[in-house]
Amino acid sequence: MSSIGEDTAARAVYTPSAMNRSLTVAIVGTGFLARTRAHCWRRVHHANVKIIMVSRDKGRAEQFAKELGIARAASFDEILADKDVNLVDLCVPNHAHAPLCERAAAAGKHVLCTKPLSAFWGQGLPADATAKQVAATDRGAMLSAALKDAEAMVESCKKAGVQLFYGENWIFAPSIERAAALGAAAKGIVLEMRGWESHSGSHASYARDWRHAGGGALLRLGSHPIGTMLWLKHREGLRLRGKPTRVASVTAEVTDLSQAAAGHACEVATGWNDVENWGMCVLNFDDGTRGTAYGSDNMLGGMQSHLTVLASDHRLECSLSPVDSLRSYAVNEGTFGDEYMMEKLSGQAGWSTPMPDEMWCSGQQGLLQSVSDHLRKSERSDVDGELGLEVVRIIYAAYRSAAEGRRIRLAE
Repeated sequence: MSSIGEDTAARAVYTPSAMNRSLTVAIVGTGFLARTRAHCWRRVHHANVKIIMVSRDKGRAEQFAKELGIARAASFDEILADKDVNLVDLCVPNHAHAPLCERAAAAGKHVLCTKPLSAFWGQGLPADATAKQVAATDRGAMLSAALKDAEAMVESCKKAGVQLFYGENWIFAPSIERAAALGAAAKGIVLEMRGWESHSGSHASYARDWRHAGGGALLRLGSHPIGTMLWLKHREGLRLRGKPTRVASVTAEVTDLSQAAAGHACEVATGWNDVENWGMCVLNFDDGTRGTAYGSDNMLGGMQSHLTVLASDHRLECSLSPVDSLRSYAVNEGTFGDEYMMEKLSGQAGWSTPMPDEMWCSGQQGLLQSVSDHLRKSERSDVDGELGLEVVRIIYAAYRSAAEGRRIRLAE
């Protein structure tokens, strides 16, 4: 396990050569996340970042690169053979993470993989298994298969001597970073955390099927607060006990609440084929404390991402989607042209809450800055494949808990 919570003061000092290092990043994917990452990589400082857009359809990669004003596009095979490529940034559906990560590592490339690190999408089932059969797979078998892929990703990067960065942007949100620093300065212990990410439904059509997404709202959205809670408790455990505090067991519930809206006016996303649009998981830590994580596709009016930390001598409220830093009023749609307001809030009429810098508030910018800094200074990150592996273990144990109606111990 990586040394989560190392003192940042002990990190390497910048040198002139390190400050000017070039970094060539191959962004794999052409969806919403790939567009976000391209925007953020351009703003990374202390490095000369060159971006290559990559897709299995090179023509699509070229079109996407042109839309974004990026000079180069390539196929995946081409970037693997390119000795100048330092990092492969995987912004692809969950089922593609493991094979692409392993190929990139074998080619000597560092890897940044978005959450979740891996998922169950039918591994081990017959090639002609139906979507219904995939979704009906025993949750214990799902857990084993997802862990096998995640472990293979971690091991392939270790074997190749490259880093596997886990793309949990919440950890790098300014509110979370500041909360972590305040918590470390306090004398108490975190007793309870409550975290949630909610909006009106995924951007991706594949998110409605277990075969392609590997799960629903608990996996897509709940993984954010789960990963962040783990990271915070790891750091606290190292500080107070000399070892990371870990999750001992989980209890969970999942369902598709949109079905209850049948026959009623409904503006949230519907049509979830075999995955949940709402999930809740209770994390029972081995020091006797608790964390509760929610993921929901039932919130209109924009995204809300929030973490509450209740400690024995303090309280912290972290908003990753602040709605009070800027407010706008428009008489009509289109008053502000095609200006972006915030994720999951497409309308402009009436009062709105456009975020001044969503990528900064959400931690996306900080995530990429951290990856760049660690590569430039040849340091290991503590937001790595091991953390991503633990998140996968917890989420699929949660799915098992929901299916079996009981607490699941992670040692089972």
